[in-house]
Amino acid sequence: MTSLHFTRLGRGSCILLAFHGIGQDGISCFQTLENTLGDHYTIFAFDLFFHGKSADADLEIVTKDHWKSVLVDFLTQNNISDFDVMGFSMGGRFALATLEAFPDKIKNTYLVAPDGISENPLYTLATRNAAGRALFRWTMQKPALFFKTILLLKKTGIVNNSLVRFTENVLNTPSKRQNIFKSWTAFRALRFTMPQIIGIANQNDIRIFHFTGQFDKLLTLKAVDPLAKLLPKNQIVHLKSGHSQLVAKAGVWICTLFE
Repeated sequence: MTSLHFTRLGRGSCILLAFHGIGQDGISCFQTLENTLGDHYTIFAFDLFFHGKSADADLEIVTKDHWKSVLVDFLTQNNISDFDVMGFSMGGRFALATLEAFPDKIKNTYLVAPDGISENPLYTLATRNAAGRALFRWTMQKPALFFKTILLLKKTGIVNNSLVRFTENVLNTPSKRQNIFKSWTAFRALRFTMPQIIGIANQNDIRIFHFTGQFDKLLTLKAVDPLAKLLPKNQIVHLKSGHSQLVAKAGVWICTLFE
């Protein structure tokens, strides 16, 4: 059984399972929530596979069944029966997989600039077949051409400065590039259809809150439209924030639900 490292934050009577973004760990992503949500929630901030203190995970692919088994073990060991869920960026995939697996245990799901709503064509190319994965592996091992291409796209205006800075930050060492390769390829089985997700949520009275940032250049509104168009308007939250500050800003907004 695979287990994941987690950090416990807060002291609230309710439970929040929180899943971070690419290149992060649980504590760096969710530390700010202790001040804003720590009275309401006890937060379990996970280090996902290939990240933080779970970096030594030895997996080729994470299926939905495998993810469910990991959480069943965690919930049993920690005597948790009901909980809410938060997923930021890449962690959105794990939040959605958790909602699918445990709909009878969840009341609120917070998706913060989530991945997994739709699939970027580049992700499809890099992960969906053996040839694409081989090319992706080679690119991460010999990234000079990739970085030159990114700079060229920046000069022509096809990609923005924020995306360039983010790419450089998460790919600037061999170990980071290896973790990106492992994460992208191993998480490819976590795919979702939004009508099905909404159907599960409605049948189980789960509220899905969807957070985006006005200044977020990494997540386009088009990418999350398949979810946004199916949610009630009061569960779609557009904050004055960039990508990196969005978790903290979402925490402040979520406080208003419990006042």
